[in-house]
Amino acid sequence: MSDTKGKDNSQSQMQPASAPGQLFRIADFDRNQPRRLMLEMREYWQSLRNGRAVPARSDVEPRGIHRVLDYAFILERIAPGAARFRLAGRHLIDLMGMEVRGMPACSFIKPTSRGRFSDVLESVFKAPQIAEMGLDAPGEYARPAMQARMMLLPLRSDLGDVTRALGCLISEGETGVAPRRFDLVEDEVSPIIDGGTTLRPSPSSFGMAEQQRDFRPAIRPDQGAAPDAPQTSKAAPKEPNATPEQRRASFRVISSDKD
Repeated sequence: MSDTKGKDNSQSQMQPASAPGQLFRIADFDRNQPRRLMLEMREYWQSLRNGRAVPARSDVEPRGIHRVLDYAFILERIAPGAARFRLAGRHLIDLMGMEVRGMPACSFIKPTSRGRFSDVLESVFKAPQIAEMGLDAPGEYARPAMQARMMLLPLRSDLGDVTRALGCLISEGETGVAPRRFDLVEDEVSPIIDGGTTLRPSPSSFGMAEQQRDFRPAIRPDQGAAPDAPQTSKAAPKEPNATPEQRRASFRVISSDKD
């Protein structure tokens, strides 16, 4: 009887008086919870390696990341600097206001930051390496200010190439009216193996693919034609004493047609 009473007393001390039978976790009230969840995701990814540099997509199981599942997603690389969502948790659906499966990975990024985002994304697949990004969404009408963190962890496909990524997107603040998009304010890459090297994300043509226009500079009279300008026929300078036949013979016709 004494042992039973002792157990009952210990259990009653763990239960808040305001909510009998309900347990609260300290992590639920931790301001650093986003970073803790991302650390949990990274540790899970590390556990899948089993001596390999990059784990396989088939190794990922939802029950292994049950606490981070609402914030988790899996990407598929479809082109240099571009990927799409294969799977996405409830938190991402709430931010976008719709199902995000099949949408581009840059859907949560504002157009002004998509170039840099593409460069970071491609470095995750190419190196391969781990990337973590800080995101910010300034407040506007019906959309309170928000901050978010995103992490990308490379995965191998069934073919063995690094064209998949396990990631998570965790935001802080009220969502307001969806969709919510963010500015990329910081990014950091780290090697998949301690002490390894990283590939610095660098600006490239695919990074500006979604907002690229014709940036050919205007031609000033003193610069001549641009190198890639179409060639046209030009006449040689007139000689003061040349006959009409000589002047016609001096013309040189340049054709742009190729065999």
